[in-house]
Amino acid sequence: MLRWALIFFLFSIFAGLFGFRRTSVAFARVARILFFVFLAVFLVFLTLSVLSGNLIF
Repeated sequence: MLRWALIFFLFSIFAGLFGFRRTSVAFARVARILFFVFLAVFLVFLTLSVLSGNLIF
């Protein structure tokens, strides 16, 4: 999921460089959403790992 967020972020930068502002904003929003979903899932797994005492990954 973090990989997809990075890909959408790079698409956003390239679209902005070529003048596609609305497309750039859309890509940036998707990248931001994917990043925060990744962060939430990571924190949940980290909390479960600490509480159980075992590594989940």
